[in-house]
Amino acid sequence: MAQQLLTIHEPGETPLPHEQQDMAVGIDLGTTNSVVSVSSGHKAGVICDPLDGTALMPSVVLYEQDGSVRVGNTARAALNTRPDRVVCSVKRLMGRGVEDIKRLAGALPFETAKSESGTMVRLQIGDKTVSPVEVSADILRALKARAETSLGEEVGKAVITVPAYFDDAARQATKDAARLAGLETLRLVNEPTAAALAYGLDTGAEGLYAVYDLGGGTFDISILKLQKGVFQVKATGGDAALGGDDFDHLIAEALLNDHPVDDPGSGELKQILALARRIKEDLSRQNAGEWTLTLGGETRTHCFSRADLDRLIAPLADQTLDLINAVLEDAGLFPDEVKGVVMVGGSTRVPLVREKVAGFFGADPLADIDPDQVVALGAGLQAEALTRGSENVLLDVTPLSLGLETMGGIVEKVIDRNTPTPVAKAQEFTTYQDGQSAMMIHVVQGEREMVADCRSLARFVLSGIPPMTAGAARIRVTFQVDADGLLTVSAQEQTTGVEAEVAVKPAYGLDETEMADMLRASLVNARDDMNRRLLTEARVEARRNILATRAAMQADQALLTGADAAAINRAVASLEHALTEEDRDRINTLAEDLDKAAKPFAERRMDQNIRAALAGKSLDAVEATK
Repeated sequence: MAQQLLTIHEPGETPLPHEQQDMAVGIDLGTTNSVVSVSSGHKAGVICDPLDGTALMPSVVLYEQDGSVRVGNTARAALNTRPDRVVCSVKRLMGRGVEDIKRLAGALPFETAKSESGTMVRLQIGDKTVSPVEVSADILRALKARAETSLGEEVGKAVITVPAYFDDAARQATKDAARLAGLETLRLVNEPTAAALAYGLDTGAEGLYAVYDLGGGTFDISILKLQKGVFQVKATGGDAALGGDDFDHLIAEALLNDHPVDDPGSGELKQILALARRIKEDLSRQNAGEWTLTLGGETRTHCFSRADLDRLIAPLADQTLDLINAVLEDAGLFPDEVKGVVMVGGSTRVPLVREKVAGFFGADPLADIDPDQVVALGAGLQAEALTRGSENVLLDVTPLSLGLETMGGIVEKVIDRNTPTPVAKAQEFTTYQDGQSAMMIHVVQGEREMVADCRSLARFVLSGIPPMTAGAARIRVTFQVDADGLLTVSAQEQTTGVEAEVAVKPAYGLDETEMADMLRASLVNARDDMNRRLLTEARVEARRNILATRAAMQADQALLTGADAAAINRAVASLEHALTEEDRDRINTLAEDLDKAAKPFAERRMDQNIRAALAGKSLDAVEATK
C-alpha cells in the first residue's frame, strides 16, 4: 500500500492561524546525544546551545545531592568525578522490564533497583532511584528550555523520533517522558522516515532508497520507494540493542584486558566507557593515538590504531549488513536496485561502517547532511507540517503483525506487518461453547502461527454475551493503531451492543534484540508453523464436533436408536484417541467418520424441528412466509 502524504488534524479540529498556535519543535531523543530543531517555511534548522554554539546535547543526566538536575556537557564531565550520580545511554532501557535488564546487565553501567510494581526498572542514584522515563523527561525538559531560550517563546508541542523497531512499550514510555517534561507529543515518528524527510526525498526523488540509521543504542534499516510524490515503505528492520554503545563496550573490554581492574564498580565502568567513546570518536578522524585513564589513583596509557578499532567492531558492522540483507529479501529486492543510501546517526561517522555500507550497495552513501542532525531536522519539518497545515505529513508502518488468540492457541492476524499507520481493522469471531456468556480477548504481536511463539500484549474480557448455541454469537474485534504506532483493541457483541476496550500499554518492553529474530524465525519456521496450525485447527474443530454431538444426544435421546448410539460412541472414542496423536489427516478422516455415523440421527432431529415449526400452520400461511 502506498504511503500517502496527507494533511492530518484531529477529528473536528480546525487548523489555527500561525499566531494562535503553540510553537512546535522536532526532537531527536538519542542514546548518546539529543538534538532539537525548528522549521519555518519548509526550512528546518537545529537549535544550538546559546553558550557554546553546539547543536548536540549529550543525553547524560547528573543528579546532584542537593536535588538539582544537570543535563548535557556538564553532566558528561561529571562522569570522571562523580560517576555514581550520572546516568547515560538511558534510551536502551525505555520500555524494558527487570528481566530484560538482567540479560543486559553485563553491558550497562547502571545499578538497578525494582520499583514497587516489581516490573519497571529503576536506577539507583545515591540514596534515590529514578526510572528511565524520568531520566528521559529531564533530557526533554532541557531541550525544551534550550528551544524556549532561543526562540523567545513558550514551546508546548513536539514531534519526537523513535527507532523504527521501538515496540509499543518503548513508544509509550517515550510519550510518558514527554508529558512529564511538559510537552504534548504531536507524533512519534520513526527515525528513518524523519531522515528521508530531511533529505527532501518525499518531493524530488524517484526510485528505491535505503535509510541506514546507526545511533548510539539502536540500528534501523528501511527500504523506501518514492514515485511521483508517493512514499511507500517497502520493508523495515533492525535491532534496537545494537549501536555505537556496543562499539564502546568492545573498546572498553580491550582497555580492561590491557590493564585489568578487579571487579570494577559502576563508577569506574562509566569512566572506562567514556574513554572508549573518546577513542572511537578520535579514531574516526585520525589513524592512531595515545590516551590516558586514571583509576584508583593509578594513571594508565593506552595505545590504539584505527586498524585495532576496525578489528574489534567488524563483527558488529557485518551484523548490520546481515540485517540489511534480510530486509531486502523481505522486500524481494537486490542491493543494486537501491538508488541511494541515506546515512543517519553519529555511529555512521566511523570509517569502517561507511566502507562496509558502500561495499554492500556498490555506491558511496549519501552523507551531505550531518548524520547527528538529520533526524532532528526531519522531525522539525514534520512538526511544522502538523501545526501549520503543510502537505508533507508522512505515515509510518507497523513493524510486526498484530492479532489475537483463537481456540487452540492459534494466532489470527488482524493487522499485518508493514501496514501503513494510522489504521483500523476489524474481524468477527464467535463463541466456542453453547451458552458461553464471556470471551477472553488475548492480543498478541509477532509473525508466528502459534501464540506460544509470539509476544503477549494484553488481555481483557468481554462479558454480557447472551447465551446462545456455539457459533451463533457475533463478536466484532477492532484493532486501531494510531499515528504513533500505539494500539487500542475493542470488542463488541453485535446483537446487544455490549463492548469492552483496552489501550495496550505493557508494564515492560520486549527485548528488542528479539524483534528482528521474530521476523527471521517466521521465515525459517514457516512450514513447521503452518503444519502446527493446521493440526491445531483440526483438533479444535474435532473437539467442537464432539461437544455438539454429545449435546445433541443428551437433548434428543428419544430419537436415538441403539445402533445409532453405539456407532456414534465408537466414532467419538476413535476420534478422541486420534486427538492425542500428531496425525492431522487421521483426525480429519475420523471426524468425517463421526459425521457419517451421526447422519441418520441428525436427519431425524432436522425432521422433528421442521415438523415442530410447521405444526398448526396452513399451507397458505407457509407459502406467505416465502
